[in-house]
Amino acid sequence: MSRVLNFFLGYSLPRISDFHNGCTKFQDSPQIRSRLSYGKPSAVQNCKRVQFSPQALNLELAAYADLHSLPDEAEARDGRDSDILPHVQTLRNFPEEELMGKVVMVRLDLTILLREQKKKQSPAGRVISTIKYLHKAGAKLILISSWSARADSQLLKLERVAEFLSSELEMEVIPVELGSGFEQSQMEDGHNSDILLLENLSQFKQEQANCSEFARCLSSGVDIFVNDAFSQSHKILASNVGITSFCYASIAGFHFDEGMSQLKKIIKMNKRPYYAIIGGANLAGKAAALQFLASRCDGLVFVGDAAFQIMHAFGLAVPMELVEKESLEAAHMLIEASKARGVQIVLPKDFWCLNDHYPLQMKICTANHIMDGWKPVDVGPNTLEEMISMLSRCKKILWIGAIKFAASNQESAGTSKLAAMLYNLSQKNCDLIVVGKQACETFVGKSSYVTVDLIENASIVWEFLKGRKLHGLLALDRAYPFELNWDAIYTNTTLPLVVDVGSGNGLFPFRMAKMRKDWNFLGMEMNEKLVSRCIDHVSQSGMTNGYFIATNATSTFRSIVSSYPGDLVLVSIQISINQNTDGGWCKDH
Repeated sequence: MSRVLNFFLGYSLPRISDFHNGCTKFQDSPQIRSRLSYGKPSAVQNCKRVQFSPQALNLELAAYADLHSLPDEAEARDGRDSDILPHVQTLRNFPEEELMGKVVMVRLDLTILLREQKKKQSPAGRVISTIKYLHKAGAKLILISSWSARADSQLLKLERVAEFLSSELEMEVIPVELGSGFEQSQMEDGHNSDILLLENLSQFKQEQANCSEFARCLSSGVDIFVNDAFSQSHKILASNVGITSFCYASIAGFHFDEGMSQLKKIIKMNKRPYYAIIGGANLAGKAAALQFLASRCDGLVFVGDAAFQIMHAFGLAVPMELVEKESLEAAHMLIEASKARGVQIVLPKDFWCLNDHYPLQMKICTANHIMDGWKPVDVGPNTLEEMISMLSRCKKILWIGAIKFAASNQESAGTSKLAAMLYNLSQKNCDLIVVGKQACETFVGKSSYVTVDLIENASIVWEFLKGRKLHGLLALDRAYPFELNWDAIYTNTTLPLVVDVGSGNGLFPFRMAKMRKDWNFLGMEMNEKLVSRCIDHVSQSGMTNGYFIATNATSTFRSIVSSYPGDLVLVSIQISINQNTDGGWCKDH
């Protein structure tokens, strides 16, 4: 410790304003031997901090939330938001100047681009915006994706996809096949284009297996990874999870960022009444998700085959061929949970039914009296009228899954009418979130300016509602969840910044802040109680060049320091180094 103090007191540090260009420049400084990795915990997690006695600073606990922009109360209370939707580093908040000259690999969902109209606010428009933004910032781009074998056979060819992207981006995109051993470093010097497209990843078994060697070869020569394939974030792939171990920064693109925002809207309890319209079947497989919705919503409206499982659990007469036996227990549990919380369960009152012997004749059957040989294909007029009347009073609606029954092979008339009503509500201060390809398609063409949140991939939403991990999201670098008000923290934000990682009781930053008034000092410590005590001491002592943050610096360091107005000049990581009895250093240090 004395050596570090002497270094501070007797040496004036040079400016290291280009710290964000990478860790290597920082670690090569002869005065500094500690390395801090931006997004990966491995570089710091094994370091040991000098331990101080808790009695060394007898400080009181104090609140310091006024220096941060806190999230709303509902979001702060929700563990699902922080555990499954952590705050990650996004392209929107990433220092643009750091992209210049970097090799950036972008994971896309090309199926969006191949089928959608390219409106600015559409998913395809956001994907294109990500690519154009990176290119304009001076990055060299490598695009990776997988596209379905069920698409047009001509579009499956790499060259045709590259031509399509060149047309959409109005920039040349060069197709590149992965060579032997998948080494892409060989191709980088052979093309003058700033945008390369690698071949379809779906044909490689190593992609699905999240093969580490495949991910390493795929990312050879890559500096920054940008994930813009939100629809794949619930999968563990080499191109969205494994690859992040080999890039010094892994961040979310514009489309990925919007996908996270849409999931947050689903769980946010900002408007009442909030109802969920639930379609489809397999109630047992969705049990955990439905339990979660029952804890958030004021009402659950069941349409589709899931409705029959709830009706059966209520003891209503349901034809046995419509009953999913494995769903009975889940239906009972959902009913009990809804009763306990006062959540209204709304079931169909009648159905349009079809008989295989009379395919051109449809008949209305009441919900508790569906005649033998007749199968439901759509909700009846009374059901639709009641649903529209009830939903018209809502301020927020989630529609997940289309109104469709197993016996129906086409979109129901009820879907179209419900969509028209919901669209009108969305124009009257009602938040509407529509999930699922078929449900979303009913809103296409409604207006040039749609105020509805459309999420075509229902799988990722169901996984999220079940509480499952979104692995592609969790693999990205973390960001500090609050916006720091530096002007409220320091009197002079133009002074150089010194960061102490693992600040503990804060003795080192406190002492240095008193000795060096020409620098600002920031302590980062995971123990919130210690940080609160340090903040209280800062307030009581009137210190204007010292502050502390409760955070895991191994994941949030970049997002914190990148917003500081002045220059970052030093990062100290305090470790305990033991000496042998003969005066030599222990070799494990």
